[in-house]
Amino acid sequence: MYGRKVKLRFLFIIIILITLILTTFLILKSLEENVVYFQSPSEIKLLTEIDKSKIRVGGMVKKNSISINSNEVNFIITDFKNEINVTYSGAVPNLFAEEKGVVAEGFLKDRNFFSATKILAKHDENYMPPEVKEALGEK
Repeated sequence: MYGRKVKLRFLFIIIILITLILTTFLILKSLEENVVYFQSPSEIKLLTEIDKSKIRVGGMVKKNSISINSNEVNFIITDFKNEINVTYSGAVPNLFAEEKGVVAEGFLKDRNFFSATKILAKHDENYMPPEVKEALGEK
């Protein structure tokens, strides 16, 4: 039979393993709730079901599509194949402009309409988020 020291070591190792498993589970669960998926307008057109979770839509702001009404901004994001209408209430970044890259975070109302809660603009004329570059088919 095992001695008292061996039983205590075994119990200590079991407690440490349970703590590690529980900690890992809690970390992964909290990260899962904060994940925001990126999609292009073409990917949104192919959706079979509209999800109510937060997503990011990226592409280029279509030329002559920006319309500003009091505190609401309406514009169209395009990936040069498909387009999606976006509405946003609030101040837009200084780099937000027509024919520039943009990522809008928010909720999809239907395949043609997106309600943004946050607008992210690119840093300079050379930078484009990798997801947007891939969606536009550029290298």
